Amino acid sequence: MLSQRIAPQRQRPVIMLTTSYLWAAAVGLGATLLMDIWALFVNRAFGIVPASYCLVGRWFCHMRLGTFKHASIANASKRPFECTVGWIAHYVIGALYAVVLVGIVSADWLVRPTLVAALLFGVVTVAVPFLIMQPSFGMGIAAAKVPNPSQARLKRLMAHTVFGVGLYASAVGLSRVHAALF
Repeated sequence: MLSQRIAPQRQRPVIMLTTSYLWAAAVGLGATLLMDIWALFVNRAFGIVPASYCLVGRWFCHMRLGTFKHASIANASKRPFECTVGWIAHYVIGALYAVVLVGIVSADWLVRPTLVAALLFGVVTVAVPFLIMQPSFGMGIAAAKVPNPSQARLKRLMAHTVFGVGLYASAVGLSRVHAALF
């Protein structure tokens, strides 16, 4: 056959790298979705209020105006489209986290994901809200200034642990899809 006589073209490393990062971003979107489903479950089952991504959007919108730190993000002036900005940022950040994970452990992880790497990475990502977002929102480092800091910390830790599980579950699912298609 003609197709057997033509040597297959080698993929360029840049194309493979780009494809890996696109797959990683899809894994991050799936993990973020699982984290949101978990938040809905915890809210309905136990009445625990989920994180407000509208406040995240408010924070990002205020950055355009030059304000990066607030005494209280809840008391900062509302911005147009802050909820939309917050939800988009939430999913973009989840996708970027997964790209960072793949950059650390290698693209092979997307084909053979491990739960330990995903869980550890998910737990480590809690440092971002603890050390950057919560202080910028006026909540202090690791929510030290909120009425119940331990509860706030546990909520974030649980959410990021579920994100880690979601990284693994999404990677397993996508690796099976990839194996079936290619």
